[in-house]
Amino acid sequence: MRLSTKGRYAVMAMVDLAQNSGDGPVCLSDIAERQEISLSYLEQLFAKLRRGGLVKSVRGPGGGYLLAHERDATRISDIILAVDEPIHAIRCKPGATLGCRGDRSRCLTHDLWEELSNQIHLYLSSVTLGDVCEKRVLGSSGLAYRTAVAAQ
Repeated sequence: MRLSTKGRYAVMAMVDLAQNSGDGPVCLSDIAERQEISLSYLEQLFAKLRRGGLVKSVRGPGGGYLLAHERDATRISDIILAVDEPIHAIRCKPGATLGCRGDRSRCLTHDLWEELSNQIHLYLSSVTLGDVCEKRVLGSSGLAYRTAVAAQ
């Protein structure tokens, strides 16, 4: 399974927003610059995030975006789903009785990939923006990074 830039950029932008919204609304151009994401792409993503109820927009001078909920109440899976990014590792429609093969049968490994999709969704549902902001999600690359920084 590969997560597209739409899902990855939406999560990056939301984490940036969560970290920088303490003093009020954050403008998308600031997020675009900090995260090296196209402003027009961010505008498209934030329109979806706003429709999904994850962010609020503030118009006028000093306007921008705010989180609609607390960091710890916003799950990573909600962000990905809000930008229409499917979380599944199978070709077939998740939960479908018909398969994706030419004769509409399911492939031999269908259940394996469907369960992987379920596990990915469960994991992303268990992680919040707060977890990412507070570095409570730390994989092996994070451990290696911290070790390298500490050695300098």
